[in-house]
Amino acid sequence: MRYRDAGARTPGSGGSGESVEPSGVSAPVAGGRLEGAPANLSAAGQDGPTTQNGKPRKRRKRRRGRKVYARDGQGAPQGQPTEKARSGQAAKTASSSSDRSSAGVKERRSEATNGQAFTGAAARKPFEDLPVFAALDLGTNNCRLLVAIPTRYGQFRVIDAFSRIVRLGEGLSASGRLSDAAMDRAVEALKICGDKLRSRNVRRARLIATEACRSAENGSEFIDRVEKEAGLKLEIIDRQTEARLAVSGCGSLVERDTQGVVLFDIGGGSSEIALIDLSKGRRSQHLANHIVSWTSLPVGVVSLAERFGGRTVTRDSFAAMVDDVATRLSAFEGRNRLNHVLQSPRFHLLGTSGTVTTLAGVHLDLPRYDRRRVDGLWMDRTNVDLMVEKLLGWDFQSRVANPCIGPDRADLVLAGCAILEAIRAVWPSQRLRVADRGLREGILSELMADEGVWRDARRGGARR
Repeated sequence: MRYRDAGARTPGSGGSGESVEPSGVSAPVAGGRLEGAPANLSAAGQDGPTTQNGKPRKRRKRRRGRKVYARDGQGAPQGQPTEKARSGQAAKTASSSSDRSSAGVKERRSEATNGQAFTGAAARKPFEDLPVFAALDLGTNNCRLLVAIPTRYGQFRVIDAFSRIVRLGEGLSASGRLSDAAMDRAVEALKICGDKLRSRNVRRARLIATEACRSAENGSEFIDRVEKEAGLKLEIIDRQTEARLAVSGCGSLVERDTQGVVLFDIGGGSSEIALIDLSKGRRSQHLANHIVSWTSLPVGVVSLAERFGGRTVTRDSFAAMVDDVATRLSAFEGRNRLNHVLQSPRFHLLGTSGTVTTLAGVHLDLPRYDRRRVDGLWMDRTNVDLMVEKLLGWDFQSRVANPCIGPDRADLVLAGCAILEAIRAVWPSQRLRVADRGLREGILSELMADEGVWRDARRGGARR
């Protein structure tokens, strides 16, 4: 969907917007320079001496040196001397640094990306020449935004991101409606997303809402409110689309020799499961083309925790949650479509959700959550068993104290583990791969493919 009254593009303010750079680093502006850097220096220059012993050659070297500082955004202010002349090797080093800085694309490490650096023609293109794409996912529990530019074929780099737990579906399973408090939280988060998007010249964006808005009696009313107050028009997608986007977002984590995958996305209000058969014929570039069966269970971590309790979870209540999900899975007619590869060592589970990323963080005993270590991690069956058992042995405060869980997920993580256990019972596998990516990455991949930016990149750079 497009922004309200934006046509095919979002309005660009020409400003820097919110930076994705680390603290203390200037944000890139629309012109591609660092904010505060001089646009150019005159031939004569006014920020330092231009001659040395009257030798023109020296003057030319100094002039080139000042141009390096200008591109780097660190030139000396008017009337102040520049640094002393450097050796030729030092000037080359400064020039290399300036090219990277002027691109304005340092990655925010804590946010989801597809983990690829600039290479080839796209690496040489200035930041402002690359088309910008955006994906927003408003789920039952989270509001997430990614803004990205294409890099090498099939890859992109995130230049801005936002994530906030809003619990839009809080109380929905009992009342059938979105509560006023939950809608207020979501709208405030969406206003921030709207400001970020309007600060950039986005070529295409897709803004989706999932289970909470699908199932709530007042879901369409909430969508109207978002358009009026945040200036964003959300698209409520169906469950099949949600499953396909989850698969599209995780394609690069399925290795070439894989024969079969059960991909699952445990959400706040629903859980999508896709069976992917790669054992027959040539593999398509689009993993979603190999989906042979899929289902969407109308149960997620928020709805399950509200029904069975999330703060205090006994072994009996945990078993009841697993049985509830197992009953739903037994009604899935296509669940046996991968039986011919279940015993193969090249079959595995692929999980994309807060549940599996949390398990991975606890498994690694991380002092704080680190996406770079979690995304793509393999866990064997024994390690998954140990982590579920460990979490079952912790009380609520112990879960809160863990840096990879915290207070926002402490009452939800065991409900997610119950859904995971039910999935593992139907499709037993010796290996589980963890994905810290999902719908937003799938949206970005599809938008960029539709626009043909990677085809153009193969011919010498992303399309303008």
